[in-house]
Amino acid sequence: MRAEWAGHYLDGRSAARYAATVRITPGGLEIILAETGSRVWWPYAGLRQTQGFYAGEQVRLERGSEALQVADVAFLSAVRAQAPATRSTFHDPARRRFRVQLVLLAAVAAVAMAVGLYQWGLPTVARVAAARVPVAWEDALGRAVTEQFAPVARRCVDPERQRRIDAIVMTLLRPLPAQPYTFRVAVLDTKTVNAFAAPGGHVVVYRGLLDRTESAEELAGVLAHEIQHVLHRHATQAIFRQASAGLLMAALVGDVSGLMAFGLEGARALADLGHSRGAEDEADRDGMGLLHAAAIDPAGMIAFYESMQAREADASGVLRYLSTHPAVGDRLARLRVLAAEAPRAPVPLLADYDWSDIKRICGGP
Repeated sequence: MRAEWAGHYLDGRSAARYAATVRITPGGLEIILAETGSRVWWPYAGLRQTQGFYAGEQVRLERGSEALQVADVAFLSAVRAQAPATRSTFHDPARRRFRVQLVLLAAVAAVAMAVGLYQWGLPTVARVAAARVPVAWEDALGRAVTEQFAPVARRCVDPERQRRIDAIVMTLLRPLPAQPYTFRVAVLDTKTVNAFAAPGGHVVVYRGLLDRTESAEELAGVLAHEIQHVLHRHATQAIFRQASAGLLMAALVGDVSGLMAFGLEGARALADLGHSRGAEDEADRDGMGLLHAAAIDPAGMIAFYESMQAREADASGVLRYLSTHPAVGDRLARLRVLAAEAPRAPVPLLADYDWSDIKRICGGP
């Protein structure tokens, strides 16, 4: 069985793709970078397959923020053969002969959903469709939407300060069972006070919002809320409520080819539609539960919204966050009740870090 494969390695710190040779061993993958000869070791534990389930789609494995891409799907068969313990983790390409039947069934389901569109309305159809799309497709849509809202050229690139934000995300996710999403937080260099979650685990925090936070706990409160939007697929539902027939069909059959063309459509849907009151309440409730589970002080979330409430009369248009989220006064009352239910004493976040330093992530003094 072939043990070496050509691929590309992404280090998670930049958008660069590095040509590499991937060597399969019983204990993990050895990635040898072609340009430098340096080696990266990936044990199988902790690896996730996020692409390579459908014909014409390259294999993509992820480990934290790093990624590995291999064009030849036979790579999966080789890994499964040489490391049998991975068979429950990685897709079996031999099962693709059943994809035709699945696509036909999905097409029938799409027709049934079209009928349902007229009988039960768009919200129900959007919720049902969002619950059934493949995670890899949702991730690709989220990436396309994020690139419309937050193009790479406008993102703040500071690996050290980004690492602080990523550490908060990891703390929030630690108590959760294994999730199909890889969460990525990008900071957009604009003074607008806003944050949003796109499908598939892509979260964008605007510099203006980051500047308004006074502690890691305040940002954790915002991120906990946005993470719950992802886990409940609220953004996917919002997009589907305004989706074209082409986008719905592509979603239901898991077709990622040409998905970038839907990025603008999805971005417009998120820009035009706020989440429903029910979705916001759900994200607040479960976001607070996430803070409790991670032993993060919920007072940070409340303090941030109190500061937003103090600026609610701001007519400058900068506080975009208030136009896409429920009235601050109403949610504060609910959050204070939820915060009082904390099961244990909180543990300080980033205790040895001066939080004011994070505000230099986009440069400046």
